[in-house]
Amino acid sequence: MTLKMAGRRASVTDPNTWLKELADYFTPSSNQFDGAKGHKDSIESRLNYDIGVYRMFEIGSLRHGTGVWLHSDADYLVSLKGDKPGSSTTMLDRVKNSLKARFPSTTIVVRRPAVVCYFTDGVFEVVPGYFADSTNNNSGYWIADPANLGGWMKTYPEAHNDYVNGISKKHNGGAKQLARLVKVWKYERNVPVSSCYLEIRAAKHMSGETSYVPVWDLYFTLKSIYDGGLAAMNDPTGLGSRFTACSSDSNKSDALSKLATAVARATKAKDFYTSNEYDKSVEQLKLLFDR
Repeated sequence: MTLKMAGRRASVTDPNTWLKELADYFTPSSNQFDGAKGHKDSIESRLNYDIGVYRMFEIGSLRHGTGVWLHSDADYLVSLKGDKPGSSTTMLDRVKNSLKARFPSTTIVVRRPAVVCYFTDGVFEVVPGYFADSTNNNSGYWIADPANLGGWMKTYPEAHNDYVNGISKKHNGGAKQLARLVKVWKYERNVPVSSCYLEIRAAKHMSGETSYVPVWDLYFTLKSIYDGGLAAMNDPTGLGSRFTACSSDSNKSDALSKLATAVARATKAKDFYTSNEYDKSVEQLKLLFDR
């Protein structure tokens, strides 16, 4: 748990208000992804015909309530029938080829752990996987490991959703707002780091807090990620594989460089906020988020 000092005066340029408004601005509308989601049935039918499907359900940031307007996609996990192949690349290629045959005019690519369909009315990400086990009413799945070509990782998307929801409820939505803010930084500054990693890091930080103060918690989250060197983290639910931050060493170097700059700006924003220099604090936040 960390000590936070709140500012002592209200202002139209209060940095906490500015951060809340930024998070609100990047919150997707309830129907923004209806076009992309409309392809679910045809995708599921095709994969069931070619490969076999147990179930297909929504996962990811939109499902969690941490999606980012203009950046997040419609994400679904599809549980495939049959035996898990030795290489996850084999599974991804099968799914890609199946969907390419069904949608020949659509650009479809592999972006581990997903197969991404770029429809004209939205982007649809299919995360294929094989059922692994069930623990405490949460089903686990083997999916492609983003950081290990051909490798596998175990994920429990419903348990992760419950984890983030529980912490966010404790802080009246604060954990999800913080997760959205660090994702906005990622997208606006083009940082090659996993959105899921950032979300779990934000939730993990808030799990030890008694209150949510955006300026302080943004600083603490970015600094803790930087101090940890973007190291892989254990699944906080204790169920799945470790969460990796970046898909390659070059991406990790780029992300750490941008993270160092973000921490420096978040530090100045926090310090100006503490000394009641709200306008200067907001100036640093604008630099952080490229606004």
